[in-house]
Amino acid sequence: MNILFIGDVVGNPGREAIKSLLPGLRKEFDLDFVVVNAENAAGGSGITAKIAQELFDSSVDVLTSGDHIWKKKEIFELIKTERRILRPNNFPSTAAGAGYGVFTTQKGRKVGVICVLGRVFMDALECPFRTTMAAVEAITKETNVILVDIHAEATSEKVALGWYLQGKVSAVLGTHTHIQTADERILPEGTAYLTDAGMTGPYDSVIGRRVEDVMERFLTHVPVRFEVAEGNIQLCGAVVEIDERTGHAQKITRIQRKLANTPWI
Repeated sequence: MNILFIGDVVGNPGREAIKSLLPGLRKEFDLDFVVVNAENAAGGSGITAKIAQELFDSSVDVLTSGDHIWKKKEIFELIKTERRILRPNNFPSTAAGAGYGVFTTQKGRKVGVICVLGRVFMDALECPFRTTMAAVEAITKETNVILVDIHAEATSEKVALGWYLQGKVSAVLGTHTHIQTADERILPEGTAYLTDAGMTGPYDSVIGRRVEDVMERFLTHVPVRFEVAEGNIQLCGAVVEIDERTGHAQKITRIQRKLANTPWI
């Protein structure tokens, strides 16, 4: 089974990259399933029903999120009924929505997806390690194919979660920093790992926002509205090839593509 995970989609430029590039990637890698981190899809922060549907219409199967999941008011009701949108699993159980789910591909194969938020330099939520392991135990009753999106600031926390879950999940892929790392590997017990999948959006920017807005904030310390940038749109993520019988990853391929559909590297 081949699963594509796409890193933080930023605003309309990121959505346009998915619309334009995903069809080709589906054919190139014979994809069975696509997971997208969409917490920045609406104007750079949050997600709306319209934008979620736009991504689903672009053949995305599941949307993960992170610390910006609650930025748009309508998400509080939407996430109660749209099971394909996941909030971080380590929010309290009283929070709307779910942090993990088991989904079925077009070929009838089951895939488990877990979204979890780191705690280092971020809000103090429930333990990402214990809550993820509990989700893994529930999912393995239905499938061995499990992908984890760890949305976190600290590299150490992401790496530690990868080792903690190795052999128990198919892939642990990081999001949040918007900067793709080059440390993709298969851990000894068969789990694919990548510290950060990178950003899908405008790269002539500061992690998706206009350079001049961010520079003004750094230079003046005065609050500035960060608008989404527009130039040099790219799609970043990773394709993981998985043995469905064992749930172990066999290969991980880092993806960096320009909107013009030519390889960046």
